[in-house]
Amino acid sequence: MKHLWSPWRSKYISSFKNTDINEGESCFICEAAMNKDMNEDNLVVFKNKLILILLNKYPYNAGHLLIAPREHIGNINELNIELMNEINIYIKSSINILDQLFMPQGYNIGANLGRVAGAGLPDHIHYHIVPRWSGDTNFMTTVSDIKVISEQIEDTRIKIANEFELLR
Repeated sequence: MKHLWSPWRSKYISSFKNTDINEGESCFICEAAMNKDMNEDNLVVFKNKLILILLNKYPYNAGHLLIAPREHIGNINELNIELMNEINIYIKSSINILDQLFMPQGYNIGANLGRVAGAGLPDHIHYHIVPRWSGDTNFMTTVSDIKVISEQIEDTRIKIANEFELLR
């Protein structure tokens, strides 16, 4: 692999203002956290006093979950130990539930910290859990930029929410 060094770009990049949530935009995670219902509108599958888990509205694969603190926190350094532990506990629980329901062959798990890292909502930290299967990227994805999801998102939400209910 060849590298092209351009240290002058760091000055250019640091000149950008913080362009996270623009005025007038809302935080869909905060809205879901405040909503008392868990339904198809907010895609929530689980809530407790610290975190919530919801389906990604634009999933990479069926069962693509987001785990976030209920509190509007955008910086990983602002997460306390209790919250970090809670997130990790529910990452594990989510994987166990997805294993039972969908039998994926692997997972991508992570957070996009900042808009340039791919965060669509950089002001509210959230972790992605993406179930993966051999061949889940095929010619439709590669040639046509189309992703085939074989189950209605509300059906997926109900299945996953029912499994979380059994954990209570």
